[in-house]
Amino acid sequence: MKDKKTVIDTVPAGMARRRFINTAALTGLTLGVAACAEKKPEGGAPATAGSAPAAAHGANSTHLKPGELDSYYGLWSGGHTGDMRVLGLPSGRELLRIPCFVPDALVGWGHTNESKKVMGTKPDGSLRYTVGDTHHTHASYKDGNYDGRYAWINDKINSRIARIRLDYFVCDKITQLPNVQGFHGIFPDKRDPVDPAINYTTRVFCGGEFAIPLPNAGTEDASKYRSLFSCVDAETMQVRWQVLIDGNCDLVATSYDGKLAASNQYNTEMGAKYEDMMSAERDACIFFNIARIEEAVKAGKFKTVGSSKVPVVNGTHAANKDPKTALTAYVSVPKNPHGVNASPDQKYFICAGKLSPTATVIELAKVLEWFDGKLEKLDGAIAAEVEIGLGPLHTAFDGRGNAYTTLFLDSQVVKWNVEKAIAFHKGDKNAKYVVDRLDVQYQPGHINGSQSETIAADGKYLAVGCKFSKDRFLPVGPLHAENEQIIDMSGEKMVLLADHPVRGEPHDFIIFKRDLVKPKQVYALDDFPNAIKDPKESGVFRQGKKVTVKMTSQAPAFSLREFKVKKGDEVTLILTNLDKIEDLTHGFAIPNHDVNFIVNPQETASVTFTAGEPGVYWCYCTHFCHALHLEMRTRMIVEA
Repeated sequence: MKDKKTVIDTVPAGMARRRFINTAALTGLTLGVAACAEKKPEGGAPATAGSAPAAAHGANSTHLKPGELDSYYGLWSGGHTGDMRVLGLPSGRELLRIPCFVPDALVGWGHTNESKKVMGTKPDGSLRYTVGDTHHTHASYKDGNYDGRYAWINDKINSRIARIRLDYFVCDKITQLPNVQGFHGIFPDKRDPVDPAINYTTRVFCGGEFAIPLPNAGTEDASKYRSLFSCVDAETMQVRWQVLIDGNCDLVATSYDGKLAASNQYNTEMGAKYEDMMSAERDACIFFNIARIEEAVKAGKFKTVGSSKVPVVNGTHAANKDPKTALTAYVSVPKNPHGVNASPDQKYFICAGKLSPTATVIELAKVLEWFDGKLEKLDGAIAAEVEIGLGPLHTAFDGRGNAYTTLFLDSQVVKWNVEKAIAFHKGDKNAKYVVDRLDVQYQPGHINGSQSETIAADGKYLAVGCKFSKDRFLPVGPLHAENEQIIDMSGEKMVLLADHPVRGEPHDFIIFKRDLVKPKQVYALDDFPNAIKDPKESGVFRQGKKVTVKMTSQAPAFSLREFKVKKGDEVTLILTNLDKIEDLTHGFAIPNHDVNFIVNPQETASVTFTAGEPGVYWCYCTHFCHALHLEMRTRMIVEA
């Protein structure tokens, strides 16, 4: 075993600028990379870095003229803000933040009664959670491409999954997974394999990362800990079933035929300490036979855990030795993989090594052959295992047979050809599978391309999330912005087009053509049961200490000029925006009562609060709406 200095010194020539950048990352990874850093990649000798001036490919391609629209939508995780970001690509402009798991003062998320119902509350009406950690977001499919219905995003902290309606770009449901901690990977199926007529997403698969006692009784014996892989119904958002597994789950991928789901596993050792988590030289990519799991559930071959009623089937090694009846299959892959991604040609899943400089190409047809008893060993499903660089993490695709993988330690994106990698693995040492390398700034994690994991991958743009920005932007104190970069991947060489500072800590994202989603820009009034359709319906309605205030907004006035309540009243205020013009949003705030929310055109929202001390409280519109916006007010008069 070599010390840290030796490991750094084995980095290939020309990478000196990254030596100090990598020092912190290498400190924790020395055990994993020391051995592999001594070898030079065979057949994949570094190509000339593709860092040619962006002007060669038109550096202004990300700069849109005033009034010009982006060609793609991007859905980004928000990280600690617990939301989803909506970007336009290739400009990289942030268009919207969709609150999910964490309160948001702009729209009143977590304050209105409607949003609190989605988020979940305690018996006293307070929010169950006020923090979140979103990592992965994916959208619904039809015929292997996005269909613009839904997107989903995870909350790693509290094991919740949120659904976003893409007609309104709002969160409409949140579900907490039972008996799961560290819900990380997420991916919808691309079509339902049970009924050939159903060619769209009906399920979302969720990987449990942190193994815990089941039920969680708090034992310190880590050998008794287990993880669960969960399936959520795409429409009802109920948990349909779970699978008990050996090891943990990290990220998730699904096959285009709807038959397989998979998760890479970085801790098959089931270690409770980090040094134990990387003691084995190989880990696994676990495959789930969806149809067999659902047949087992239907046949009653399941148990439940704790107070949960969700069926749990046994996907452990011991219970799945016979391929013809197995629910799961564990394919061996190199050390501590991080990421599993489905190629758009529908043939392969690719796992990257993280603590191994390799990428593993797994042939899905061979996995299915093993389940049918036609393949003797699962190792036969490995089509290629090739070296691509230090710290490989996530992979994107261009639809032309090339994969693009982030190299965390090398601070690069490597472009490599999958079929040439397979040829090299089979013995053709002349197969030069590495096509290009591009320096990025710095320590890249997630990567995705335009339409990357669909049958319509178009190979135009890559986005790369870099965990460190260091010298890229103006310093703003100890907490640096992170750096998201846009790359042109349409040519043989990659070209860096743009840097964008972002607030930490976003993770994964998807990019899809703008014509795949048809957002509605005005709500339908009839969709809101409490809508006040005529200003004449406005008023104050009392039942004892409970008071309902009904009001409408129409620029530049509220339908009530004032309303009276008494100190200590439980007040529910219902507000309907009767304006029908898009972009004419109104806000409503009450001083000293912690009330601030918005209503978009034709939307209804409500808040419930306790009237405070006697006095006059000017309620005002918080969202600019009219030349008389400042005059758009009403008075709440609280009487003794």
